[in-house]
Amino acid sequence: MSSPAHRSEAHKPTAVLGIDTCGPSGSVALSRITATAVEILGEVQLEGRTYSATLISAVERLLTTHAIALHGIACIVIVNGPGSFTGVRVGLSAAKGLAEGAGVPLLAISRLQVLAQKAALPNAALDAHRHEVFLRIAENELLAGGPELAAIDPAPARIAVCDDAAATLLASTWPAAEILRVGPPTAADAIPLAVPQILAGKFADVLLLDGHYLRRSDAEIFGDPAHPAVRK
Repeated sequence: MSSPAHRSEAHKPTAVLGIDTCGPSGSVALSRITATAVEILGEVQLEGRTYSATLISAVERLLTTHAIALHGIACIVIVNGPGSFTGVRVGLSAAKGLAEGAGVPLLAISRLQVLAQKAALPNAALDAHRHEVFLRIAENELLAGGPELAAIDPAPARIAVCDDAAATLLASTWPAAEILRVGPPTAADAIPLAVPQILAGKFADVLLLDGHYLRRSDAEIFGDPAHPAVRK
């Protein structure tokens, strides 16, 4: 007969919900985890710019399909940027609301880290528009344009990207670097990165967790008296 401790461990929640609304398209994934494996039970793709209208219904559909209650999952993994300000905020607000409402732990993962892991490289870049990229070099993440990229010496030998704009900017600045194209990171890609923290019980403070923006919003930039467009 199993001990109470063993019975408790056997019934410990192992389902994990992942949310990523940082890019041009988004996704919600549901998985089952162990110390050695991640089984993706299902993933729903979200149309860009419709996150606020479709995110919660996609979560409900996934949970219902697999007969899992929200309060019965082990953790919510939110990809909290960098990316679209609106997308990051919508996803983060939804994840925090779900976590607080159901009493479920929350973890945040960088989208650049997910992309790097997907490519099995330490370096990755995402289009940040305005001729800039969100850049991950080893474990450091920053916003970089041409001058910032040119100042990095030595430039990485290999770097992962998932969009044309980032690939073009990097190729023009670092012609010797190998640009490795992979598919855009998804919520399902983010969950494996969170497993060690989930198993160790190292969760985020829901109240203090914010977006990983790397850039100020347009309202902050153009409301700054020091910005050239404001000084004119």
